[in-house]
Amino acid sequence: MSQVDSPGPVQRGELDQAIRETMRDLAVRLSLLTQQVGGRLDLKGTDLDCLDLIDRYGPIGPGALARRTGLHPATMTGIIDRLERGGWITRERDPNDRRAITIRLIRSRSKEILRLFGGMNAEMARICASYTDDELAVIAGFLHRVADAASTAARELPPAGA
Repeated sequence: MSQVDSPGPVQRGELDQAIRETMRDLAVRLSLLTQQVGGRLDLKGTDLDCLDLIDRYGPIGPGALARRTGLHPATMTGIIDRLERGGWITRERDPNDRRAITIRLIRSRSKEILRLFGGMNAEMARICASYTDDELAVIAGFLHRVADAASTAARELPPAGA
């Protein structure tokens, strides 16, 4: 499915550029959606990102969460404190190491986030339904590779202030 809004044959470079521009637009629009959802819940975008990671990989330790986000551990401590005060997470003793803690999402609160992202989730389901399984596999593979590229680029950034 390579439909583009311009008439005539499309060159590879034009398609590459269109994908890059669309990915940039997508990043901005998703960021704005996240800001709007966060604003309704008194959460920052990074808070929502951390809650998503805790939901997907939790229970998780603060150090592991800091590594997944690329945030400094001191910054992560502030985020965890804020999320705990807001009733979004709990800190529990790690059953395997009583000196360590794990962070667990409070499921009843996460339903508030799901409700606010409900429109986007419904649209995603509608969009995905219009593609074949093979097309979805290609799209999923592409998006996975782009996400990996973003992680690699973030790791390769020079240190702050350099």
